[in-house]
Amino acid sequence: MKAIILAGGSGSRLGEITKTIPKPLVKIGNFPILVYIMKIYLNYGVNDFILALGYKGEKIIEYFTRDKVGKKTKKKLKSGFRIKKKLFNKTCYITFLDTGQKTMTGGRLKKAAKFLKHENFYLTYGDGLSNINIKKLTKLHFKKKKLVTITAVRPPARFGELKLKRDDVLNFTEKKPITTSWINGGFFVINKKFLKFIKNDSSILEQYPLEKAAKERQLTAYKHEKFWQCMDTKRDKDKLNEILKSKKIKF
Repeated sequence: MKAIILAGGSGSRLGEITKTIPKPLVKIGNFPILVYIMKIYLNYGVNDFILALGYKGEKIIEYFTRDKVGKKTKKKLKSGFRIKKKLFNKTCYITFLDTGQKTMTGGRLKKAAKFLKHENFYLTYGDGLSNINIKKLTKLHFKKKKLVTITAVRPPARFGELKLKRDDVLNFTEKKPITTSWINGGFFVINKKFLKFIKNDSSILEQYPLEKAAKERQLTAYKHEKFWQCMDTKRDKDKLNEILKSKKIKF
């Protein structure tokens, strides 16, 4: 099975950092976050990737090929081109595809899907890390036989909590992981039949397509209780750097 990585967003909430490079190339530790994401899959034997590019996509190509992107390469990007590469001493295959600057997440997925040969595939975003067990995620997908298996994670707490009675503080609790709700953790296994729910380039994956799948009882959740962290802001980036430096969690 192939893994599609949505790597076309601008990452505007990271400020100055993404003015010269796309969000997936922002470094966490020694490598761009995109490389760590690929390593998650490589650890489970998934070595065929499709990168759905958009904003400053040529920078991602230059990172992996070490060559400046010229006119010929830009032309090839429209139909996609593939390279063989070694990452972490493992051979992998990377297909680069320009899915457009303004294309939404659903549209990027649909454009990348033309490279899929198998009935099922992996999908994730280019800005989140986790110690997710891809093998268990895949096993659940084939067991449930739904169109989409989504990874459900606990939202990270950003603030502490005060319990008040009038002006008195009855209880002070420093920020802790939220254990009462689940959010989209961004690691999917999808059956190609799901693509019929995506209309065009303007389709946002997280709106009508996934809502429709849920309504038709074609969406199942793999509950991941362990580490997960997205990189939306500089604060998130700094947190991921601290985690890598501590070596408590490995990807």
